Amino acid sequence: MKTVLTTIALSFFLATCNKKQDQVQTLEGVPVETEAPNAKYKPAFTGQTRIVGVKTKMPIEIKVLDNTLKRPWGIAPLPDGRLLITEKGGTLRLAEASGNVSEEITGIPEVNDSGQGGLLDITIDPDFTQNRMVYWTFSEKSPQGNLTAVAKGRLSNNERIIENAKVIYRATPAYKGVLHYGSRILFDKTGNLVFSTGERSDRETRPEAQSLNSALGKIIRITVNGEPAKGNPFTNNPNARPELYSYGHRNVQGLAFHPVTGDLWENEFGPRGGDELNRIVAGKNYGWPIITYGIEYDGNTIGEVKTQMEGMEQPVYYWDPVVSPSGMTFYSGKIIPEWENNLFIGGLSSQHVVRLVIQNNKVIGEERLLTEEGERFRDVAQGKDGALYAITDSGKLYRITKK
Repeated sequence: MKTVLTTIALSFFLATCNKKQDQVQTLEGVPVETEAPNAKYKPAFTGQTRIVGVKTKMPIEIKVLDNTLKRPWGIAPLPDGRLLITEKGGTLRLAEASGNVSEEITGIPEVNDSGQGGLLDITIDPDFTQNRMVYWTFSEKSPQGNLTAVAKGRLSNNERIIENAKVIYRATPAYKGVLHYGSRILFDKTGNLVFSTGERSDRETRPEAQSLNSALGKIIRITVNGEPAKGNPFTNNPNARPELYSYGHRNVQGLAFHPVTGDLWENEFGPRGGDELNRIVAGKNYGWPIITYGIEYDGNTIGEVKTQMEGMEQPVYYWDPVVSPSGMTFYSGKIIPEWENNLFIGGLSSQHVVRLVIQNNKVIGEERLLTEEGERFRDVAQGKDGALYAITDSGKLYRITKK
């Protein structure tokens, strides 16, 4: 009996030690991902996936400010420190840094919130303090099917309604499906809108991502009136839509400009494996569905099983298994100096916030934050106070800052 007890105790001790060792290994020096990949593809270069783990040294505080949001999707920080947050059903909320959340702000045109659709991302005009204009993306229903649309309107002085809402762009062709709308939106330094679309998921629509006569699976750049922006790469191509900025994308739910270089970065969902982080160059082809590091959800390969092809861009980084990347932001605050210019991405199925350390356009470190929360993180944004704010599908608003 003594021998049995000793064996049990030893087994427990070893298991505990191994668990602690695993926890340490996922923090620094080895990749944070320990699960086997779905696809047995080789990366195109060292560090393209499973880079070494890093850990934030400064103690951080994670606080839930509110848990009453209804399926939040996008965050737009305001100049006064508040946050304008979209809810998929078609309403907006204003949230204070204290956690106080406003009543519903209405006036948004009808959205189709079936599946992955609804009221999606939002951004504010660079001159918001004077004109109070906001711009948003949403899934719109039409007789031909559903599509990603861009609209604009004015936040009323009493902050209860969006005034004079107007759709300024529709990403056609429409499709009778409810998946892969994209869609993030932001202003570039020239005062034009940059936003993303998905290729609508199904095999029959996937080729649209490669078509220059389709707005599906693209990053698009337009004026505030919905016209193609000057300087777009396909302006003089009669066989292409002039609003297109880049193509060959699957489902882009993250867009951000690097605070130092000004480069546009995006993340997009892969299928089973193959989530990507890309640095966007105007006019470039990012490969989907011809090249990918993922496989079909049923385990079959995709297309001709290629991960590289001449004339198609490689992701700066990819994940397999997936993290399901959504909204993202580069950190430019001063509160946590070691986070300077790091990229933060909301993870959905992975249920954590991704932190990536990037140098010379290469990922050199990865950390998983808020892993204990068990939440699907839909968007991450930096507030005026220098803290990070994150929203979850379950309706929570988090603030992440130093202790």
